[in-house]
Amino acid sequence: MSMPHVAGSSAVQVDGVPVVREAFGRTVRLVTTARLREAVLLALVDSEEELALLSEIEGATSARLVAEDRGISGLAANELVHDVPHARFINASFAYSKPRQPNRFNGAYRGAWYAALAVETCLAEVGFHLTRFLADAGDFHATVEYAEMFASLAGEFVDLRQVDEHPSLGEDPATAYPAGNALADRARSEALNGIIYPSVRHRGGTCIVALRPAAVQSVRQGAVYRMIWRGSPEPVVEGGL
Repeated sequence: MSMPHVAGSSAVQVDGVPVVREAFGRTVRLVTTARLREAVLLALVDSEEELALLSEIEGATSARLVAEDRGISGLAANELVHDVPHARFINASFAYSKPRQPNRFNGAYRGAWYAALAVETCLAEVGFHLTRFLADAGDFHATVEYAEMFASLAGEFVDLRQVDEHPSLGEDPATAYPAGNALADRARSEALNGIIYPSVRHRGGTCIVALRPAAVQSVRQGAVYRMIWRGSPEPVVEGGL
């Protein structure tokens, strides 16, 4: 269930899409529980000295740590956040991207913070992509756990709820994602915090993508959900674990 939010109208537009000022008290994002567990390096060492050495090696290859230290292509180090709760989750969402698999509103060299107003929308969005991955692998057997990460988002956003026929909202990634990335680039160039858009995978759901790390505020963890595929493309969802 989403918290109440405040909206303001604006005559400003980006590529024909209205810009609004909004404040969402609570949005939700799903993060795999593997990211919440104790660092795997601890099981590989016998002393603090060895841990420090392995941590140095990890730092040379971790996109998040490299981005925080000196920035990476598409993301400057001074854009990232520090000394706030769950800063590593915020920074990781922007530092990690898939060059061969851009998302709807982020490209090859820069990630984003995707969230929704309801966990049902997150589960539908995540479930769609995982099911497609399993279909490509030819095996609908998997169990994945996700934790809710709540966050507050506020500021100026491009509002696609008012332009629901925008090409970025198409179901085919081959045509929708390039349009979405172009819109996101324009929004960032205008110093906007992100994009509000109707969920493509969950009818009636509302999603928000934060395009700047500093836009993600007051992050805290919620419940854990388990998604189980037992030979069928439709997963069973167990929640509130």
